[in-house]
Amino acid sequence: MGAVLQTVVMPIALGVVMFGLGLGLTVGDFRRVARQPKAVLVALGCQLILLPLIAFALVSAFQLPPVLAVGMMLIAASPGGTTANVFSHLFRGDIALNISLTAINAITAVVTLPIVVNLSLAYFMPEGGQIGLQIDKTIEVFLIVLGPVAVGMTVRRLWPRFALAMDRPVRIASVVILVAVMVGSIISNSAILLANLGSLAGIAVLLCLLSLLVGFFVPRLFRIDRPQAVASSFEIGIHNATLAIVIAQSVLGNVVMSLPPAVYGALSLITAFLFGVIVHGRYALRAKAGLTVTAPATTEPLPPPTPTGDTRA
Repeated sequence: MGAVLQTVVMPIALGVVMFGLGLGLTVGDFRRVARQPKAVLVALGCQLILLPLIAFALVSAFQLPPVLAVGMMLIAASPGGTTANVFSHLFRGDIALNISLTAINAITAVVTLPIVVNLSLAYFMPEGGQIGLQIDKTIEVFLIVLGPVAVGMTVRRLWPRFALAMDRPVRIASVVILVAVMVGSIISNSAILLANLGSLAGIAVLLCLLSLLVGFFVPRLFRIDRPQAVASSFEIGIHNATLAIVIAQSVLGNVVMSLPPAVYGALSLITAFLFGVIVHGRYALRAKAGLTVTAPATTEPLPPPTPTGDTRA
């Protein structure tokens, strides 16, 4: 059940959703991102520098066993999951920025992930071995993310009315798919959750929550617009748990090390969804309050029009 969910159901479902996201994008959206590189650089700084440091502080504070500590560092070093694009779509983030970050993270992770994990192995498990570059998983992320998006953008260009009409159905489908993925993750990982609830659930939720907060508020400190901060938040807060599990089990040959990514994968979707609801709800309330405050100004009578013709008697 769990293997089918991770290797078949999720890629197909996310491919359908990514096609829907592409329906709302144009080439001009990505050109705009390229003209505003600050958001990309800030998000990458959070992803590549702050996140490993936060994860290291958490595993040290929780005093996890070495093998579980490396597993948690593995998930922190993994690039953003493709579901981050779905969350960004649901909560009005900058989809073009989100997809751009996913692609860039997939490239940089080929180098940065082995560095972070190898340093973790050297610190926590000197006998744990080394890992190589995960080129095949990078290609897989590219295919899942960029392929369907490119098709959707092509459809948008050729049939713009159809793309506009599909906006609402795609959002509804996104909610349904996310709920299904969350329920499926909980069911398929229920044994892991029950067996390691005390030691792993708390740190997994805390890592996800801190990642989301860093991804949202650090860009805001740099005066980056809210939609871009939302995209950054989900990209940084939702990691590719499947990639981390594959590396732990297939590359490092350690099933126990894959427990933190599995627990994280089951709980991060729920944490991210609740975070999105809260952030989006606060934004909606502030927007409503702002309209209420400025409303009286619109009720003042307009000044009389300035005469434009010849005013002589």
